[in-house]
Amino acid sequence: MADSKIIAIAGPTGTGKTSLSIALAKELNGEIISADSMQVYKKMDIGTAKVTKEEMEDIPHYLVDIQDYSEPYNVKIFQEKCRQAIDEILAKGKVPILCGGTGLYLKAALYDYVFKDEELDPALLKEIAAMSTEDILARLQIMDPKALEKIHPNNRRRLERALAICSSGENKSSREDEQEHKPIYDVFWIGLNADKKLVDERIDLRVEKMFEDGLVQEVTELFCDPKTWEYSSFQGIGYKEFRDYFENKASLEEVKEKIKIHSRQYAKRQMTWFRHQMPVEWFHLADRDEIVKAAKNWYGQSESKI
Repeated sequence: MADSKIIAIAGPTGTGKTSLSIALAKELNGEIISADSMQVYKKMDIGTAKVTKEEMEDIPHYLVDIQDYSEPYNVKIFQEKCRQAIDEILAKGKVPILCGGTGLYLKAALYDYVFKDEELDPALLKEIAAMSTEDILARLQIMDPKALEKIHPNNRRRLERALAICSSGENKSSREDEQEHKPIYDVFWIGLNADKKLVDERIDLRVEKMFEDGLVQEVTELFCDPKTWEYSSFQGIGYKEFRDYFENKASLEEVKEKIKIHSRQYAKRQMTWFRHQMPVEWFHLADRDEIVKAAKNWYGQSESKI
């Protein structure tokens, strides 16, 4: 697999990754695999900024609209499905192009990540779920401090799981250290970036358009029942912020502002992740011709422009 050439497009939300992936697919005879943790869910179109049929321009896309929003989805499932898609695209003699902002998903699919199917004690999981986030952080600081270097303090689910693993006798970080963290494909990492002010402006405009396109109706139809608030799909930015609205604790304007703030914060975390976790070659979002030239040179084809 190390000889299999793959392009991965990374970067913060709102930097034009989707349009670039389609342009490169046309130039390199490629097909696109979404590496977005939310676009997998059916019916969740507006809040995920899901690529539309028109935007796809007849380029095959994988891992979009494949999961019912009531069913859980995680990085291990993505890894399996993504590698299957890569094999399928390579078998056609085409170039797999991964595109998305979920850094852990990209790395899990393209690196030697191994996930174990451990059965964690339900009683332990229930005990940890009842703990405050502060207590979980304090205990992890003692039992597995390296885990805290890789998990955002607001990512409650990952914090709980890390504590459950090390409480069961195995240190999560030690397990990961046993792996080499080397790519299993020949990957050209393309990073899209822009100055923070421009990224923030693009995010704000995107959120405004989501509301104009019917985000409130979409979220209400899918998640007005409190039972659905436990779905992993509801935890995504653009959806979870509506809980206060459903509970009459916030206005729609306040919800909109929270989505903007959380999206900007997420974009900042994405940049930190990509800069520290992968050998990304960074480009400005306006450097389309330069990106195409670099990709074609890496792939061994002659230069042409879009």
